[in-house]
Amino acid sequence: MPATETFKILVNGFVFHFSRSELESLDLVAISPTEFNMLNGHQSVNARLLKADLLNKTFSIETGGETFEVVIKDALDQQLEQMGFGTAMGKQVKEIKAPMPGLVLEIAVTDGQVVREGDRILILEAMKMENSILIHADATIKKVAVVAGQAVEKGQVLVELE
Repeated sequence: MPATETFKILVNGFVFHFSRSELESLDLVAISPTEFNMLNGHQSVNARLLKADLLNKTFSIETGGETFEVVIKDALDQQLEQMGFGTAMGKQVKEIKAPMPGLVLEIAVTDGQVVREGDRILILEAMKMENSILIHADATIKKVAVVAGQAVEKGQVLVELE
């Protein structure tokens, strides 16, 4: 990536722009996996990572007793945003649909269950292969719309989310 690449960083709704070279010039030291110290000029700042969503490039960082919600947008993110895709990315998924026709072998969730990103929802057999269907964000199961042993078509709703 070029040193002139600009990152758009949103902090609690305020927008900042930094070049790659500006970010690389920061003297950042990891004290632990979630604690950092940064020297910028003659100022030292301690920060603690509270939450990280790497997929969406969002972070909660605590420093000086305050919590900051940080979103990092690289050149591609900014280009997608300019094309109008930025707002669509933030929409919450309400249904999990079958990615292909197949047979539901096993259901790993129940109505009302809270699931975390990466949890298995069910196993779908298609073309003699077992495919684990995983959740891509934290959610609550509203309704399981299929049963084990049921044949499903591509695009059929498997699970509804709250």
